[in-house]
Amino acid sequence: MISIIGTIIVVIGVIFMAFGVVAMFRFKDFYTRILATSKIDTVGAFTIIIGMALRHGLGWFTGKILLVAVIMLIFNPLVAHVLSRAAYLSGHKLKDPTHDVHKGKIK
Repeated sequence: MISIIGTIIVVIGVIFMAFGVVAMFRFKDFYTRILATSKIDTVGAFTIIIGMALRHGLGWFTGKILLVAVIMLIFNPLVAHVLSRAAYLSGHKLKDPTHDVHKGKIK
């Protein structure tokens, strides 16, 4: 029964990451893309790792992948922040700063 639940959680993680691929094509700006991909990477991969841990039960493999999950939870948001800050400090501008994705033109 736990193996089936683990498989379902892995499938949910894969679907979540597939939505991230759609977000990469939907968003046109660097900053919105990095926001979407950092969320998708962190949540999607963490969900897949939790599902794999449930499928394999307690053991060395589970301990290793849970360690990877903790490292990902720490470093994925940190790397996204560093990349976006570096882009901002280097002068990377928005393609159209008056454009809001959901409402059309602001001005």
